[in-house]
Amino acid sequence: MIFLVLMLAAAAPANAQCLSQAQAREAVASGKAKSLGSVAGAAGGEIVKAELCQQGGGYVYRLSVRINGQVVTKTVNASR
Repeated sequence: MIFLVLMLAAAAPANAQCLSQAQAREAVASGKAKSLGSVAGAAGGEIVKAELCQQGGGYVYRLSVRINGQVVTKTVNASR
């Protein structure tokens, strides 16, 4: 099983403000943002870090993903 962690952003996508863990849980629970599990397939590898961020009036996940031994950063739409 992949261990998934939501963390406060140290660096974020352009014009994005990442949420605290409590804010991320609330955004998902209220239906404003998709759960990480529902977008994990779009990562294309093993998610090693995930941050839920507000961007452009919606939500995105900023993911650190291990693909073929390399860790890359991907941004995935999380808006409902």
